[in-house]
Amino acid sequence: AIETAQIKTVYTSRRFIQLAKMDELATLLEKKVQLIYLEDLRQTITWQDKAYGVLCSLLPKLFYAYQWQTVQPDDPAVVLFTSGSEGMPKGVVLSHKNIISNAIQLGTKIDFNKNDVILNALPLFHSFGLSTATLVSVLNGMKVFLYPSPLHYRIIPEIAYDINATMLFGTNTFLKGYAKFAHNYDFYSVRYVFAGAEAVQKETSALYAEKFGLRILEGYGATETSPVISMNTPIEYQTGSVGTMLPGMAYHLKPVPGIEQGGQLFISGPNIMKGYLRNDNPGVLEPAESEFGKGWYDTGDIVDIDADGFIRIKGRVKRFAKIAGEMVSLSMVEEMVSLCWPDSLHAVVSIPDSSKGEQLILLTTHPDAQRKELSAYARDNAFGELNVPKTIKYVEKLPLLGTGKTDYQTAKEIALNE
Repeated sequence: AIETAQIKTVYTSRRFIQLAKMDELATLLEKKVQLIYLEDLRQTITWQDKAYGVLCSLLPKLFYAYQWQTVQPDDPAVVLFTSGSEGMPKGVVLSHKNIISNAIQLGTKIDFNKNDVILNALPLFHSFGLSTATLVSVLNGMKVFLYPSPLHYRIIPEIAYDINATMLFGTNTFLKGYAKFAHNYDFYSVRYVFAGAEAVQKETSALYAEKFGLRILEGYGATETSPVISMNTPIEYQTGSVGTMLPGMAYHLKPVPGIEQGGQLFISGPNIMKGYLRNDNPGVLEPAESEFGKGWYDTGDIVDIDADGFIRIKGRVKRFAKIAGEMVSLSMVEEMVSLCWPDSLHAVVSIPDSSKGEQLILLTTHPDAQRKELSAYARDNAFGELNVPKTIKYVEKLPLLGTGKTDYQTAKEIALNE
């Protein structure tokens, strides 16, 4: 990331380095960048600096008018790296205009107000955690409570209760974990639960409805779109969809061979990134562009959009397998497996097959997983035998990225090597 984005200065703290046991990494970084420790920076802050800060807070419009003389809307505001779940991570350059536009777009769909309290345990290096759960909230005048790890399933529901949180953000994996350990009353003050980054499973939605009386509002986005593209709202909601597209956006659906309904989604709008920074061309911005022209982003997702504008994701272009001439969605297979064994985690990958082109491999944390049982479930629920993985492999833990997403590159390596 440092080489790709040509980073010259890194702000950190000695306490963080110590707790994270990153002393060796810090030593290596000091050879490439200037490390500024917050403990040292604190010592340089004078009473004049503090007075200036107070003055700026009292006269925010005047302060921003001065700032905008040196900072333009299209200037880069942040560089976030893609998760790398399917390939080499890329640096996504988002402008001030991108982030503020997405905040305004979301504000037209959700009734944010200054009394809301946001509980955000998502990592700030991920667009969902930084842009949506933090910056959008701050830009709409809401309080944000940051917690350092989304994996503390027992603690986070207690915090939601203690701070009277009104909005909760998470992925399906994290939300499912919170619900497992939360008391029925822990989310008493929560108005909205927003989910993204991965598909929300039916059992997770049902659990929140039954245990807490809450409807999970699933959305859809990408780092490249600052990040929200669409979302369900209390007024506009359809089960199984990721809601309707945000205002100010346009789209094209490119036909995909073998897919009868829907197509590959291309979008444009004020929230589309400035471009990419790639590892093989450090520091050089590659503007957002696709076959539909400049400013058009290829999501790489195959979606179907109904007459009312609700979007249903069928899967990634890369997350389809061609088996015996038929296109099979790996995401749909994962959903089927999750319905069969709801208390475990699953990942489906495809590998080459000499007779049928590709074959499906299931990695699961379900210790007693048997293909015969899964095949029977598929048959009884009209999924079709083609959707049943050829091989099932038990793993103690699924490979995950820091964002909570499945690390499909590592999953595929496990499937190929074992």
